[in-house]
Amino acid sequence: MQTNLVQQFANTPEGQEAESILRACVHCGFCTATCPTYQELNDERDGPRGRIYLMKMFLEGAEVTEKTREHLDRCLTCRSCETTCPSGVQYGRLVDISRGLMEQEMPRPPKEKWLRWALARVIPNRRLFGVLLRLGQLFRPALPEKLRTKVPPRKEANPWPAASHSRIVLALAGCVQPSATPNTNAAAARVLDRLGITMVEAPEAGCCGALNHHLSEHDKALERMRQNIDAWWPAIEAGAEAIIMTASGCGAMVQDYGHLLKHDPVYAAKAQKVSELTVDLGAFLLTQDLEKLRVQLRAQQNPGKVAFHCPCTLQHAMKQNGVVEQVLTRAGVNLAATKDKHLCCGSAGTYSVLQPELSQKLLANKLTALTIDNPDRIVTANIGCQMHLETRSTVPVQHWIELLDP
Repeated sequence: MQTNLVQQFANTPEGQEAESILRACVHCGFCTATCPTYQELNDERDGPRGRIYLMKMFLEGAEVTEKTREHLDRCLTCRSCETTCPSGVQYGRLVDISRGLMEQEMPRPPKEKWLRWALARVIPNRRLFGVLLRLGQLFRPALPEKLRTKVPPRKEANPWPAASHSRIVLALAGCVQPSATPNTNAAAARVLDRLGITMVEAPEAGCCGALNHHLSEHDKALERMRQNIDAWWPAIEAGAEAIIMTASGCGAMVQDYGHLLKHDPVYAAKAQKVSELTVDLGAFLLTQDLEKLRVQLRAQQNPGKVAFHCPCTLQHAMKQNGVVEQVLTRAGVNLAATKDKHLCCGSAGTYSVLQPELSQKLLANKLTALTIDNPDRIVTANIGCQMHLETRSTVPVQHWIELLDP
């Protein structure tokens, strides 16, 4: 694709990266076939190819309107188009860059601006989110049905293992998971303990930065990334062999720390090291001896037929499609048949709040696709997907690692 960016963008690192991505696109349109919003809306401007043209027009100085931004806002950033693209177009980076620049050039209406500001201040704040969630759970019976479905029932965590092993891996507690699904990391720690590995959380590590980044608060996102690197660095220097991600949304963000901080003279090398150490829990377990888990799973109550939902961040961003299924199969889990595995469930970070109508359509489609084989439960690998699916699922929804925890 030929480009001619205006000077205000052409002379910036972000503009130069965007131009390089644009030039890789050959207009083939393969991406439209796997785009959830294009399939739902049948509008070229709501598919990757059309959005690329809209972003190109903006970066080249053409007049953009609220309608232009509406089509970009409808993008889930699921990155299914990246998996499909034969030219390797890094669409996710392009849309993040373009959205960020557009926010600077065309401020949003006050109501939209306030909502995004509130989401970016509440959700990444682990303590504040936890307090608000507890209040919601306390008054859940009295809430209107539409709001009540958004508040997950209170869950408890089983104890972390007390043993300590020579093999150490780090984990990210994150911002939502500790209060919404506290047993996820605890279950992962117990499973790894049975394999002779100690999993530890750095208390100072917080939100991965994804929420701020995707809401175009790029400076705030970079600040959170630096804080996490500082929190992890002593353990990395002490020999931690990996940073295990139990939430693929966080994993997709952390594996990009090296790229996003590559121009930072203080953090570039450290960020690259963190990205290199970052691995999804499923990919890490696949390299271990899973026979112990198979034996212990047989001794447990049979979990029945299980449908696995592979989050977009796991299959399209982290490129780990099929990995968790291999782990579960080796451990003896009976996997149910599903369809349309490449399509997003509609959670997509804050998307379910900012685009509720379209999000609900995608959720209904996904639940239909996950239950064609009448599973006894649904499992997934990302907190956002788990909470979103749970709002309308008729069968239990949990993190897949809990199946392997006795």
